[in-house]
Amino acid sequence: MPNPDFANLITLVFASSLAGLGFAAWLARWVLAKDTGTPAMRKISDAIKQGAEAFLRRQNRTILLLSAIFAALLFVGYGLLRSHREFDPVSSSLELAGWTTLSFVLGALCSVCAGYVGMWVSIRANIRTAAAACLSLNEALQVSLRAGGVSGMVVVAMSLLGVAGLFVLVKLLSPNIDLVKIPLLIVGYGFGASFVALFAQVGGGIYTKAADVGADLVGKVEAGIPEDDPRNPAVIADLVGDNVGDCAGRGADLFESTAAENIGAMILAGSLALGAEKAGLAFSAGILGVMLFPLVARAFGIIASMVGILSVRLHSEDQEPMQALNRGYFISVLLAMPLFALAAHWLLDNPAAPDAWWHFSLCGVIGVLTSVAFVFITQYYTEYRYRPVQAIAAASTTGAATNIIEGTAVGFECTWMPTLAMSIALLSSYYLGASSGLPHAGLFGTAVATMGMLATAAYILAMDSFGPITDNAGGIIEMSEQPAEIRSRTDKLDAIGNTTKALTKGYAVGSAGLAAFLLFQAYMDEIKNYAGLDAAAEFSVNLGKPVVFVGALLGAMLVFVFCSLTIRAVGTAAKSIIEEVRRQYADLPRLNDIIQFPADFQPDYGACVDIVTRAALRNMIAPGLLVVLTPIAVGLSFKIFIDVEGKLIAAESVAALLMVATLVGILMALYLNNAGGAWDNAKKYVETGAHGGKYITTADGKTIKNPTHSAAVVGDTVGDPFKDTAGPSLHVLIKLLATVTLVMAPLFL
Repeated sequence: MPNPDFANLITLVFASSLAGLGFAAWLARWVLAKDTGTPAMRKISDAIKQGAEAFLRRQNRTILLLSAIFAALLFVGYGLLRSHREFDPVSSSLELAGWTTLSFVLGALCSVCAGYVGMWVSIRANIRTAAAACLSLNEALQVSLRAGGVSGMVVVAMSLLGVAGLFVLVKLLSPNIDLVKIPLLIVGYGFGASFVALFAQVGGGIYTKAADVGADLVGKVEAGIPEDDPRNPAVIADLVGDNVGDCAGRGADLFESTAAENIGAMILAGSLALGAEKAGLAFSAGILGVMLFPLVARAFGIIASMVGILSVRLHSEDQEPMQALNRGYFISVLLAMPLFALAAHWLLDNPAAPDAWWHFSLCGVIGVLTSVAFVFITQYYTEYRYRPVQAIAAASTTGAATNIIEGTAVGFECTWMPTLAMSIALLSSYYLGASSGLPHAGLFGTAVATMGMLATAAYILAMDSFGPITDNAGGIIEMSEQPAEIRSRTDKLDAIGNTTKALTKGYAVGSAGLAAFLLFQAYMDEIKNYAGLDAAAEFSVNLGKPVVFVGALLGAMLVFVFCSLTIRAVGTAAKSIIEEVRRQYADLPRLNDIIQFPADFQPDYGACVDIVTRAALRNMIAPGLLVVLTPIAVGLSFKIFIDVEGKLIAAESVAALLMVATLVGILMALYLNNAGGAWDNAKKYVETGAHGGKYITTADGKTIKNPTHSAAVVGDTVGDPFKDTAGPSLHVLIKLLATVTLVMAPLFL
């Protein structure tokens, strides 16, 4: 390896980022060159594409307007309302305001772009996956995963490129700034990404689940027609929702995860390197080399994910697609670990502590293994091969009430294994880092574990986008009335897609938990920096102080109110969809409580798309602003207690809010994600024929809807806003709270 000077390191980071973007472009070109099927298939795909693009344009206009307003307030708060302090990393308040605001704006723009690119490809890949399914299962699998890979690569590469680019820009334009303080100036990048991600995830989540709930309750339960049936007026809105929620929303979610984690790790890396140098234990790569370690490690992760994506293929039509996806994931994992060790040996070598680099390398391995653990834990609680989902299906035999009771119990139960995994990861990485003998190495060990967990983020996001693409492909095949053999292929991929989406949510909440601890420590370090305290000085959060306890209480309350707003928004929008679908079915004849559709029946898809678009955009603003404004309001208003409790009391109360909201948010996200996924797959388990299947025959020979299936559908609709709106939005909430407190920390002093 070359000597770890700045030019070598930054060239490697930029080259890897551009390679990732180039690989994404190649994947997109490969996917778009595929056949687009029959005219009937293209008609449905075009309707999905138009609805998704129209919604995202309207949503992004709203988000960018809110971002512009907040950027202006950020500049005023930093530049005009806050007096300059001698411990600030720059020479004036206006310079601090300028860098913070610029990084916020760039983070917001890149997050919007990353989410849009992922959705742009997915709404063009669905038709190509459907056409590929007419040829073979392997062809459809590769088209859908590689289309998802475009989103994964763009998200991770743009996140890395943005952080590295800002770091270089500050270093070149403000050469007098202390290196370890540069990350404090670019934390706005993570905040901007989080700001956009929250609104994108909430808005997309409301859209997709309102349409899904409306389509299911009237179509499946009342009308007794199959999923994705062209006679259901809400089906196009449902398919559009898969893209705007799972592709655009999750893309923005993981973009802000990687961006915020990169910056938080750089802050802790700076503290580690500076403390080691002061103790006479300087690293061979110097302070700059240690600070750039998170970016280099992420660059190597891009390479591992590339290889994993290209390795996915089926060797026969009988092979399970999940086996091929798992093989690609494990190839990415196995390649990421030695590359991580290589980066640690190169940049974290310390002559005074020769064993330190492999301590940190093992911390990265712990993070990677934790991600694998989360994948298997989520699989256990959400796949119908295992006890939790089968128990919910069995409870459906006695009605919807017992289904919901059992699903709720499964949701509460599922928190213990992920919590144990995160606890083991944090404690082992902390003490492994601390045993290296370097100052502040324990906290940096946890940061390295977080980097390890996010090492394969590009491949994980590819698997996530695979879900909505295959779901849409199945809908296109169903609505264009293709042969049963082709539908069976897309059904198989759709079932796997439900699993990959659930696994991704488990991975996302696990990485959010580790990243939240990392960002919390970065906030504590930042407070010490801005307060002029020595790195070794103690800054603790004392819940024995009434002001701090109230901050913690407000943090817990924030999570519950946020969930209430998002879930209620889905219910309100779904009510409007249900009423519209019932209106269109009102005059149709019925036989044995089953609607008889005339041959010339043409549903009005556009009415449902318009209803759910307006509802999602209207209802995403309140929960988003609640999360952004609550920590700011607490920090600024609690400054009135400074004379009584001390100059750091406002910052301490915000730390308590952040700490408790993170803990409650992680557990609540686990509950919502896994309960919702288990309810969904319990319904699918019944649809495979368990407990009588979808229809049963009475003693007099009549075919009627199976009450067990109807109960399972009700449970699924209850879980829909849990797993696809509130739960995923909590991932963003956890990290947005951390990034907003990082950015606003100087205003709390």
